Amino acid sequence: MNMKRYFQSYDLKPNTLEVIEQLGFKHPTEIQHRVIPQALKKKNMIGQSQTGTGKTHAYLIPMFNQIDFELNDVQKLIIAPTRELAMQIFEEVKKVSDLSNEQWTAKLVIGGTDKQRLKQKLQNPPHIIVGTPGRVLDFIEEGAINPSTVNSVVIDEADLLIDLGLIDEVDQVLYRMHEDVQTMIYSATIPKGLQPFLKKYLTAPEHIQIDENVLSPEQLEHRLIPLRHRAPAEIIVEASKLINPYIALVFVNKKEHADELAKQLLDRGIEVGVIHGGLKPRERKRVLKELRSLRYQYIVATDLAARGLDIPGVSHVFNAEMPFDVDTYIHRVGRTARAGLEGTAVSFYQEEDLDLIESLEDRGIEFLNYDIKKGEWVEVKKWNERKQRQKKENELESEAWKKVKKRKKVKPGYKKKMKNEKEQIKKQLKKDQYKKGKRR
Repeated sequence: MNMKRYFQSYDLKPNTLEVIEQLGFKHPTEIQHRVIPQALKKKNMIGQSQTGTGKTHAYLIPMFNQIDFELNDVQKLIIAPTRELAMQIFEEVKKVSDLSNEQWTAKLVIGGTDKQRLKQKLQNPPHIIVGTPGRVLDFIEEGAINPSTVNSVVIDEADLLIDLGLIDEVDQVLYRMHEDVQTMIYSATIPKGLQPFLKKYLTAPEHIQIDENVLSPEQLEHRLIPLRHRAPAEIIVEASKLINPYIALVFVNKKEHADELAKQLLDRGIEVGVIHGGLKPRERKRVLKELRSLRYQYIVATDLAARGLDIPGVSHVFNAEMPFDVDTYIHRVGRTARAGLEGTAVSFYQEEDLDLIESLEDRGIEFLNYDIKKGEWVEVKKWNERKQRQKKENELESEAWKKVKKRKKVKPGYKKKMKNEKEQIKKQLKKDQYKKGKRR
């Protein structure tokens, strides 16, 4: 049984504890419990966890606690890979700022905003900057941000920085800071491309890994549906008659497929939002605004577009196309069943997806095998039943051959006789197995 943990047990200032109380946080989450004490000791850190685990406040709480309010310098820097993620983090920073008794400032430094106006505002340095790599680097190079005063830096969603090709800009930013700057890297996975970067900038880091509950059957149900030459849109429409999702995220692997599927769903009468990397900034801004105002019940998305997007209330995830690897599947389904709520992941699969499904089962995911027939959920044969049947058949064959008497003297037709004998033994073995099964 887990003992209840309390924020009061950490070395936090009264003002910080007051802010935590006003935020409505009763007990620290697992990642908060493990990160906060280490961050307060100014340790370098690699934090691995999925979204929805309280990761943002795991680093915001100690950062806020360490601000020297007397100093008018940039002391804390948070770097995020996308504007949307930076904006979300900044919203949380502003909440903390609004609830605090102390006077301190924070600024959002991202592209797509008036650069000159922002530069003027930075003449009075904020205590915290939240920004994207390119714009932060620009301002450092132009002298609008002084990196030498920063005493702790957070790199959030670091694996996405690799995917988007932004790690070099982050490298340039960190290169301009003090060697002893506290560096905290948060990433759901640690891809190979990130490792040289970690070795370069993190001296003796604490590696904190939180095993997510996304694999937990009590919290998240994983359903498999064989595609069988049907259009995914057709199955989603059928499923929508049986479930009423609060919000359903529908994943595909390419932006062209996202547009195509969204059109097919619209043609079938489902109003759907679509988000992928090919959207123009203005269009993307509009879609995000509509997502937050809960205009759409169904949202078609690609993996890169959905990473770092906090879409609250996702009750269902559909994999209209299975992803290419285990980690991406776990990212996708981790968008639902967040913060202790239940969720359902429904995946459409084809023959080429069977190896991935097997790898996911090896990771502890239990799949339920269903289809939708005549407007109802129907349990169907397990995805690997044919494989299992073949395996059983091979085992019986092998066992039967072992029991065939080897003849010392070979007579004409001996091969045929041995084969017949093997078939008889195999039949008997099958009968015995059947009887055993009935007795259980």
